[in-house]
Amino acid sequence: MSSRRTVFAISDRTGITVEKLAASLLSQFGDIEFQHVAIPYVDNVEKVRGAVEQIRAAQARDGVRPLVFSSLVEPELRARLHASGAFVLDYFEAFLGPLEAELGRASRLEVGRSHGMGNGAEYYRRMDAVNFAQANDDGGRTQDYGRAELILLGVSRSGKTPTCLYLALHHAVYAANYPLTEEDLTASRLPELLRPWREKLFGLWIEPLRLHRIRSERRPDSRYASLAQCRFEAGAVRELYRRERIPWLDTSSMSIEEIATHILQARGLYRTPMH
Repeated sequence: MSSRRTVFAISDRTGITVEKLAASLLSQFGDIEFQHVAIPYVDNVEKVRGAVEQIRAAQARDGVRPLVFSSLVEPELRARLHASGAFVLDYFEAFLGPLEAELGRASRLEVGRSHGMGNGAEYYRRMDAVNFAQANDDGGRTQDYGRAELILLGVSRSGKTPTCLYLALHHAVYAANYPLTEEDLTASRLPELLRPWREKLFGLWIEPLRLHRIRSERRPDSRYASLAQCRFEAGAVRELYRRERIPWLDTSSMSIEEIATHILQARGLYRTPMH
């Protein structure tokens, strides 16, 4: 059997949910090369016909049937997809039947409920949290820290900004971040403006060699990116976290999703998932 398979993620809306499902499941098969194809907004017969054409072309090219992860809702569109000859994993078929049996009622089967605006208040809270994260990036507006649910600390390029934006967009967390500079680290104490918000602080740490590589991409051959400077900052910031009893996380080999999940758990910030 071919060690290369084409994988389609097909949805009548953004396809974010079914793409994540496909990626999660297929990550368990590291010896196979997967070529991912996302086809969102397949919401009528013409579009599903186009998707089926792509599926059949992939099968002819690869010599093996593609894998199709689908979250289509409309029965007619689902039927046409199942008739494509591909190996189809139907998101709703797999989960809704057992859920309906357990809950004793039929599902609504409405298009776009997973990633539509849904509850307007939830959606606008997310957007407000994103705006907050952008306005409070790199210590930009410390006067707003009273609104923050979380203040991330760390040296430059340790992952503060992307983590704040991810927490805002996916979890509606009001997250600010503050960069610990060489001056802060040399003083060996927490900046005074952060002390009133100690309960909101969480530190990020990154291994010196990893930090050196990241900084070298931005400013090669600079003191800022030198391995000696990165070693100094990594050691000093870890000692600061220890002395000030600030919880912290080693982000060296973690994805943004993993970093965010650890922080949410550590700080008890989980809430109802946002649509």
